[in-house]
Amino acid sequence: MMGRPGFVLEVDRSTPPTLFFHGEGFRLEPLPVGSRVVYPAEPLEPIEDPDDAIRHALLHPLGDREPLPALLFPGMKLTIAFDDISLPLPPMRAPDVRQRVIEAVLDLAAEAAVDDVVLIAALALHRRMHDHELRHALGARVFDAFEPNGLLLQHDAEDPANLVHLGHTDQGEDVEINRRAAESDLLVYVNINLVAMDGGHKSVATGLASYRSLRHHHNVQTMQHSRSFMDQERSELHSSNWRMGRLIAASGVKVFQIETTLNNDTFPKPFAFLQKREWEWSARDRASYFAAAKALDRTPPRIARSLFQTQRAPYGITGVHAGEVEAVHAATTANVYRQQLVPVEGQTDVLTMGLPYICPYNVNSIMNPILVMCLGLGYFFNLYRGKPLVRQGGVLIMSHPTPWEFHPVHHPSYIDFFEQVLSETTDPVEIEAKFEEDFATDPWYVHLYRTSHAYHGVHPFYMWYWGAHALQHLGGVIVVGGDPKAVRRLGFKPASSLRDALEMAEDVVGRDPSITHIHNPPILLADVT
Repeated sequence: MMGRPGFVLEVDRSTPPTLFFHGEGFRLEPLPVGSRVVYPAEPLEPIEDPDDAIRHALLHPLGDREPLPALLFPGMKLTIAFDDISLPLPPMRAPDVRQRVIEAVLDLAAEAAVDDVVLIAALALHRRMHDHELRHALGARVFDAFEPNGLLLQHDAEDPANLVHLGHTDQGEDVEINRRAAESDLLVYVNINLVAMDGGHKSVATGLASYRSLRHHHNVQTMQHSRSFMDQERSELHSSNWRMGRLIAASGVKVFQIETTLNNDTFPKPFAFLQKREWEWSARDRASYFAAAKALDRTPPRIARSLFQTQRAPYGITGVHAGEVEAVHAATTANVYRQQLVPVEGQTDVLTMGLPYICPYNVNSIMNPILVMCLGLGYFFNLYRGKPLVRQGGVLIMSHPTPWEFHPVHHPSYIDFFEQVLSETTDPVEIEAKFEEDFATDPWYVHLYRTSHAYHGVHPFYMWYWGAHALQHLGGVIVVGGDPKAVRRLGFKPASSLRDALEMAEDVVGRDPSITHIHNPPILLADVT
């Protein structure tokens, strides 16, 4: 059965309270009459036989690539790179689609008698994955065959011996990527495309790049000129990655891109009510909500976090495309839009959103205040095509506990960024000019990134830059239910309730503002006209 499309609801007196995510919890909030709620589409029907679809894609590539078996031969050097722990969100129920695709590629490689095969997790400057995370993504058979033999690697953006500089784009951007990947006879990249920003040339040009290369597009200038990240035609982040990707291709690196798309069937059965529209909740859904909300209120945050981090999404696979990068990505993007686009007429004075417990950089970890900012202003704000949901000078209200808490192993440089940098300024331009280089080249942060499970020293800067467009656009940001000290350190205003926040917003946008709530997740992309 075809899922219903997303739509915009206008709140009236009969509309039940609206669900807001609030970290490891949720709230029901009554919105003023006349407010709008943007709902995501229901899940698309998944592919009935994913393994058959994968094999079909490998044998019938898009663009000017030959079928994968024709590219495999004895004695060749084959590298298979894959997206890391940051995708998908939440992690998907086993078998992960990366496992399915990589097993299919390895079967064809074995048939062709290819025996020099290496797997690489495309980390960019993300933390190294733990063994249990790799095992989940790749499956036990692949993990056990490659990891003990040193053939399962994690990209190291700080290892000069294993990087190769391929040249400069016509904009002067350094292109430096993983040496093994660049010098292989064939680089197969296995992607999960959760949003339109993922995949394409970004897979290799970002996922396998060095800081020297990444700094050309992970900066304030690029972020402020990407409107939005999800709109390829208006994203400078996209343009820079495309210039780099084309240079990589022109340098002779042969990439066979495999991209997959998922539907937005995001929540397991105990939380099925999160997938539904509130007025359609059954008696069981209402009981589930109140039972879960009451239990979470009594649960210590650390335990609640552990419970949520073990959730696995029952996503269905909606598409598999393989072949030449740009041809593949065009088909993938159309599939993402088919699931996520929701038409919306006009902007709003006040945009509200509830932030969940997870973002790309706190899987099995803590959503610290910098990641709260990044999720709200970097990701959710940018879930638009055309124009932002909120007007220039409008107010963003987000709901999240925003604890003053950090994971000491995963986010060491975040702690110093929060304490030393944000205590002095929240201006992305000033932060970039004054502090970035010291953090990016700090030997201790480099050591932890390379040998432990720490994000690179520069990573909190990138998270802050991710929200640079929103900071430039908005007249104010209010956080409901957050730690007041942490919220003020971010440069935002704390509010104890949504009602208080809406009254505070009137000081910026005037009385009786228009209000729009983005009901996300499951993920939606507002197509604003």
